Amino acid sequence: MAHRYAPTDPLHPLALKDKQRTLRDGFPTPLALRVHRALSWLIRAEHEEGDLDVRFVLSWIGFNAAYAGDVALALGQESQRERDVFMRFFTTLVGFDGKHRLYNMVWQRFAQEIRVLLGNRHVFAAFWLHHNGVPGFDDWRARMDREDVAIRSALARHDTATLLSIVFGRLYVLRNQLVHGGATWNSAVNRDQVRDGAAILTCLLPLFIDLMMENPGHDWPMPHYPVVPD
Repeated sequence: MAHRYAPTDPLHPLALKDKQRTLRDGFPTPLALRVHRALSWLIRAEHEEGDLDVRFVLSWIGFNAAYAGDVALALGQESQRERDVFMRFFTTLVGFDGKHRLYNMVWQRFAQEIRVLLGNRHVFAAFWLHHNGVPGFDDWRARMDREDVAIRSALARHDTATLLSIVFGRLYVLRNQLVHGGATWNSAVNRDQVRDGAAILTCLLPLFIDLMMENPGHDWPMPHYPVVPD
């Protein structure tokens, strides 16, 4: 089931847009661009009623606008590079989260969906690299087992940033499947991960954006594609 905030909730996309309008004059340019772009895609995703594939892709673009930019690396390095960027972003946000909203969202609202996602080999990058004959990934199962140890350690320590970086590493694989034509639209074979992925993204992205807006003094890096006048 897709997640939606009530219109009266401060994390509803339109409520966040209203907040952005009142605060944006105090934003440095990098933050202003990131928030403006992320909100534009989040609001469009909110309007997507029945198509979970489209809702997931739109939400991922919004997330991408918020956290980073484009990374071009060799096959097999890309997922780890993105994981490193995720970790820095989530560590920053968790540090800002004095009310523990991310903690509560991850450990309470989406605990079951996250467990299912993390146990699914079809959103584990090394599985596909091995399946597609890339050398060096015969041990994908052992890699998944080692990551399971890291997951259990994060669970035991309630390490929200680490868990989020692992979860979004798996969602990144799903993003690649959809964006690069590795899945059929509305396919039954990947419905569970698309459904849960869309719900996780549309629930967490508004909170990410809100935490960013509440911390304009952080040194937010310039997006890779700033506005360049003609």
